[in-house]
Amino acid sequence: MTREYLPLSNHPLTGGSGYIRPSQVLPERVSLEDPALNVMTDLKCISVITVRSTTPMTYAHAKMKRYGVRTLLVRDDTHKVLGLLTTTDILGEKPMRYLQSNGGTHADILVRDIMTPQRELEVINFKDVMSAKVGHILATLRASGRQHAMVVEEHDNSHQLVRGIFSSKQIARQLGVQIHITEVARTFGEIEAALREINIS
Repeated sequence: MTREYLPLSNHPLTGGSGYIRPSQVLPERVSLEDPALNVMTDLKCISVITVRSTTPMTYAHAKMKRYGVRTLLVRDDTHKVLGLLTTTDILGEKPMRYLQSNGGTHADILVRDIMTPQRELEVINFKDVMSAKVGHILATLRASGRQHAMVVEEHDNSHQLVRGIFSSKQIARQLGVQIHITEVARTFGEIEAALREINIS
């Protein structure tokens, strides 16, 4: 017996209608014992902002400001990951070192000249993140001496896809403590003491 499918009702689109966009609302406050997922930017929930390696650095910086992000995923024309670009790369010593070696001006510097290339990026497996705590992520960032950590899922014979990004600044904001670029190596005792002070006051 063939099932009969009736058409759904059509309605006019009302003026001023918007559309659903990917969003992720992270908890405003976390502790070191909270799940690591509470501080991960999940690319299944938020569209990652990307840039090509041949983009001028100044354009990439303007894009960061426009979207309110501090990290851009660098990709090629086939959407393969070539590296990672952060505000630290742009505002730190890398541009000056590049100009000292190659000459020119800031306008001549391309993303590929200052990004962290794919071959130097270390990643965390999403399976490990699922059972980890915020403290584990801070320990990972401290051990690597980096401000960001990328999370990957493995698909189709160990083919990796970037699933998320951890940022020390994002974690610090959610913890309610200051962790500056050079202070990722702070001891957990100092961080916990700062958290206790916030909770007391």
